[in-house]
Amino acid sequence: MKKITLLVAAAGIAFSGSSLADVALAKKSGCFACHSIERKIVGPSWNDIAARYKGDASARAALIKKVKAGGKGNWTEVTKGVPMPPYSPRVSDANIEKLVDFILSL
Repeated sequence: MKKITLLVAAAGIAFSGSSLADVALAKKSGCFACHSIERKIVGPSWNDIAARYKGDASARAALIKKVKAGGKGNWTEVTKGVPMPPYSPRVSDANIEKLVDFILSL
């Protein structure tokens, strides 16, 4: 957890203890291979995802489904057609829900 705290602090991002646990879960799950909290890598930044879906009551369920099954088409202008790989069953459904909740909270 100390390495995660230093990484987040170096990026100038302030999170509470539970959010640090979510960042650690994202790192362990492989999310940071394609995503960052504040900038595009292969996929969109999580801040951009949170902004796009802010106020959308159906977003949580749709994003959970997308993380579980993978897919493409929602961020083609960012990803240039690179699909989101499926993360279920490699990441548990409960952890996928935690990750989506964290992203939408940004």
